[in-house]
Amino acid sequence: MFDFDRIIERRGTHSSKWDNMAPRSGIDAPDAIPMWVADMEFAAPPGVTEALQSEVRRAVHGYYADTGSWAEALAEWLARRHGLEIDPAWVSPTPGIVSGLGLILQAVSEPGDEVVLFAPVYHAFRRIIPANGRRILDARLVREGGRYRMDVDGLRGQLTPRTRIVFLCSPHNPGGTVWSPDELRALALFCAEHDLILVSDEIHCDLVFAGSKHVPTLAAAPEVAGRLVSCFAATKTFNLAGAHVGACVTSNPELKSRLDARIAASGLGSYNRFGMIATEAAWRSGAEWLDALMVYLAGNRDLFDRRIEAAAPGARSMRLDATYLAWVDFSATGLDPEDVAERVGTRARIFASPGPQFGPGGETSLRLNFALPRPMLDEALRRIEVAFADLRQDGRAVSGAA
Repeated sequence: MFDFDRIIERRGTHSSKWDNMAPRSGIDAPDAIPMWVADMEFAAPPGVTEALQSEVRRAVHGYYADTGSWAEALAEWLARRHGLEIDPAWVSPTPGIVSGLGLILQAVSEPGDEVVLFAPVYHAFRRIIPANGRRILDARLVREGGRYRMDVDGLRGQLTPRTRIVFLCSPHNPGGTVWSPDELRALALFCAEHDLILVSDEIHCDLVFAGSKHVPTLAAAPEVAGRLVSCFAATKTFNLAGAHVGACVTSNPELKSRLDARIAASGLGSYNRFGMIATEAAWRSGAEWLDALMVYLAGNRDLFDRRIEAAAPGARSMRLDATYLAWVDFSATGLDPEDVAERVGTRARIFASPGPQFGPGGETSLRLNFALPRPMLDEALRRIEVAFADLRQDGRAVSGAA
């Protein structure tokens, strides 16, 4: 029913992923392939297109009012997909999750306060915190059994009197780890013990592969709801990043009041009409599309992992529980990170997200977006195979890593 193999031309369409590729990377080849920005190359669900077409036919696009049905659509989606019951009154719409994170920082902390990040982690966290005059406290993730683990006990010794907030990426980006209920509960109780606000960014919660299950932080530790803000959006799930609409959810009336005050003070209480229409339609009509998407993405994930590790002996792609963002560690190839970047960028003409921008632990890695039509992904992998051909011939990978 859904043609994920279809290649849609996006150059010259005000696409950040395509039109910012050359300025950001220096890769100006006409056949360059962007595998950096986290949006997909697939058409949105038909119900979204129909809702937007209906709005266009109406031909009057005034201010958007009454977010009630939108918040209800989110609540119903979370109940159906994740078994999480929320009150729509707990929901504060924001112009995307990253904007929401900035507003939360302003609402519950002061300049100079510290925010805990489990690094390596989503690079926008690392931008928004210092931009708001707050400081990053990195708690390094531990690689264990092919996935990441939070070292909550180790974090205890790093806290200072200025530590106020913990930002959690759940599922994790870039590692694709789906945290277990026990892991989430341990972190939540740690935050309660140390009087920390926990902000759980769950924007990738719907992009979970078979065999894994996302548990919302609120469901894993409901007793700490008073210090928890959960962030959700339809934009990653349904390829609607340009809608710039997200939701910050908290059951704490005082915390929500402080957040809403920052939204009002920033003039952000008027919402993008097209974004609200598109995301509500996605939650109400996109389930079948999403189910088909995850089967397709699983095929892409498996193809990518198999071929990238064969192409560059010693490279290891972390096995993803969720997301469409491969996290590949090249440390055991015997190549310097600069050499790896040159091979992927210059020789293969692929723009990948550099690992260092995700913070400590990302120095020898690249993040590559494989949410591409299969023919495009196959071409990208073919180029990577050519770019690392000499490595396979020379056998220069670290002994035992190939």
